[in-house]
Amino acid sequence: MDWSPTFHHDLAHTGYTASTGPLTNQSLWIFPTKNSIEYCSPAIVDGVVYVGSQDSNFYALDAARGSKIWSYTVAGPIKSSASVSDGVVYFGSRDHNVYALNAKDGSLRWNFTTGGEVYSSPIVVNAVVYVGSNDHYMYALDASSGTLIWSFKTSNFVYTNPAFVGDVLYVNSYDTAYALNAATGTKIWNFTTLGPLYSSSAVVNNVVYFGSGNSVYALDAKTGNKIWSYATSGTVESSPAVTNSLVYIGSDDGYIYAFNALSGDKVWSYKTGDKIDSSPTVADDVVYVGSCDNNVYALDATTGSKIWSYTTGSPVESFPSIANGVLYIGSNDNNIYAFGSITVPQPSPPLPSDSPTISLSTPLPNNEVFSVALTASVIIAIIAVAIGAGLLLYSRRSRL
Repeated sequence: MDWSPTFHHDLAHTGYTASTGPLTNQSLWIFPTKNSIEYCSPAIVDGVVYVGSQDSNFYALDAARGSKIWSYTVAGPIKSSASVSDGVVYFGSRDHNVYALNAKDGSLRWNFTTGGEVYSSPIVVNAVVYVGSNDHYMYALDASSGTLIWSFKTSNFVYTNPAFVGDVLYVNSYDTAYALNAATGTKIWNFTTLGPLYSSSAVVNNVVYFGSGNSVYALDAKTGNKIWSYATSGTVESSPAVTNSLVYIGSDDGYIYAFNALSGDKVWSYKTGDKIDSSPTVADDVVYVGSCDNNVYALDATTGSKIWSYTTGSPVESFPSIANGVLYIGSNDNNIYAFGSITVPQPSPPLPSDSPTISLSTPLPNNEVFSVALTASVIIAIIAVAIGAGLLLYSRRSRL
């Protein structure tokens, strides 16, 4: 089973999964939260979806049904993507804390308080948690206790998510890209960009890819020297996905781009109706990405042609995750969406602690065939029970 335990699927943040993705916009379920799901991606492990919301709650949901298993409330909005490792789920919050929860029941293992808001998404390697903070520091924490191992002072805010390849940590502050020794936190190299750096690095074949300002960069992973860059017409906040010798990334100019990974030449671009802050994910030669035009898109990875789209109620700035044939993504309309169908049997998650995802009072967005069918089934069952009760009463009266 190809789960997605961390931001952009793996420690290198390739944004590529071997799992197949949905080829239609048929939704599997929708889970409503009390605020938007922004700038984060769900983690999916062992049949459970883990995701935070701006409503200050962190959720564990049944991946097949969308029912809530548990939730944990923190003191600030959550924009950090979760990482799941050895039965523990890690994430950051704007309340300045990094949290470690028991993945099974949501109980608190530990929290580590930084000096600033934590937008950065943790990664876990060899029992060490790596995460950045807006206090300008990159932290290495003991995964079991939250004890500080080392910290590294960067030049600015750290909004981005660290990547790990070959004992090297790649992290971007607001204006500088860094390579750090993962064991000691010692700087190996740094590269100063010409604009704000919200994009996290993907590291593939000894090349570091990210966006900054209105440009996409490719750097030598060993030296930090620039290999190529490409200027778009808008700020690049999206983080790249890299596969099939192509780099996929969105821009505030409304385009999703595909570049040759070696040369930086543009292979194709697809125009959406608004800026793209979402970071694309690639599965089975399909690119999935959200746009601030309220849509989730599925594009042909080779040509850029649209396969399908789905309209939510607000901009989609969350990052898609795919596991077991299903696409999971949040929207600023306060909902978490699942598209596709479960094609392979998966482990049974813990019993839900809440009612089914969609209630009869919840507005149904377009294409909610599954939810409508479920509601219809409930109504039919109620009618059947009522008819049965009526027949039984009639039978008793006829005997009197």
